Amino acid sequence: QVQLVESGGGLVQAGGSLRLSCAASGRTFSNYAMGWFRQAPGKEREFVATINWSGRITDYADSVKGRFTISRDNAKNTVYLQMNSLKPEDTAVYYCAARSVIFTTTDEKRYDYWGQGTQVTVSS
Repeated sequence: QVQLVESGGGLVQAGGSLRLSCAASGRTFSNYAMGWFRQAPGKEREFVATINWSGRITDYADSVKGRFTISRDNAKNTVYLQMNSLKPEDTAVYYCAARSVIFTTTDEKRYDYWGQGTQVTVSS
C-alpha cells in the first residue's frame, strides 16, 4: 500500500506560478512511476504529466507542455509539479498518482494509488 498526500495548491493570478508536491509513504518510492492528473468542474479527470522511476523520462499533456515540469526526489519520497505561466483553464483539482511499475503511462486506469487532490485556482 502507498499513501499519497498532495500539497501546494492555492489561488494564483493568471501568469503566475505554483509548485505542487506529493509525498509518498508505505513502499519503496523508486519502484513506482508517478503521475499528475487534474479534474476541472464538470469535466472528466485528465492526464497532466508523468515521470518514470529514475526521473529521466517524462511526458506531458499538450496543454501544459513548456509550462509545467514534473520532477521527483527519491531520497525524499516526493514528486513535484512546477506550474508556470498559469492560465484560468488550468483551474482544477490536481491529483497525484502512483503506478506499481517503473514505466510511465498517460492512462489513469494503469495507476494503482491516488492522493486526495489539491485545489488550484487561477484567476483572470
